Amino acid sequence: MAKKVLVVDDEKLIVKGIRFSLEQDGMEVECAYDGAEALELATNNQYDMILLDLMLPKMDGFEVCQRIREFSNVPIVMLTAKGDDMDKILGLEYGADDYITKPFNILEVKARIKAIMRRTGTKEAAQTKTAIIENGDLKLDTDSRRLFILGREVNLTAKEFELLELFVTNQNKVFSREKLLSLVWGADYPGDVRTVDVHVRRLREKIETNPSEPKYVHTKWGVGYYHRG
Repeated sequence: MAKKVLVVDDEKLIVKGIRFSLEQDGMEVECAYDGAEALELATNNQYDMILLDLMLPKMDGFEVCQRIREFSNVPIVMLTAKGDDMDKILGLEYGADDYITKPFNILEVKARIKAIMRRTGTKEAAQTKTAIIENGDLKLDTDSRRLFILGREVNLTAKEFELLELFVTNQNKVFSREKLLSLVWGADYPGDVRTVDVHVRRLREKIETNPSEPKYVHTKWGVGYYHRG
């Protein structure tokens, strides 16, 4: 079945170019030209990937990404004309999986899309028969990608879930930030280890009663992060 991609950008020539190139690779592409239209399409359709521009009319890319994350873990790649690192980190904080800085080479875009889809597909294919992982107060459903703590569901982004699943299934093993970046984002990911810190901080804010005194995701100072069994 063809992969379905939503491309969101108010520059119609950019959208046209991306759409043509992805369709040449056999993907099904839908387009939106402002934030409100993008959110409506994402709400009413299932996509394998969303390419989302940062600067959009009606609703910017950050808000669109945040709103989509309330109901979907679809991989989101932010397109940004800004080179500022904080903008990139902020984009990831809002739940994006990756970013590409404009002007970009369409071959780079396609390579990044395929890498993310390959990782997503590999994880789905490698899921074990035991879909439920229980660890103390935590229960992870790896099929539906849902987390429950003391019976209450906690909504996580795709990357947050992958981090927590990695920690819980490897109790007491300390992962360096570099190792986490490679395992969760892939060896070809262009970002740096601050991405990991941002996601761990957001994960703690969601699952810890007191994020400054974590119960589930611990820090081994100077080494990395781990889950204590």
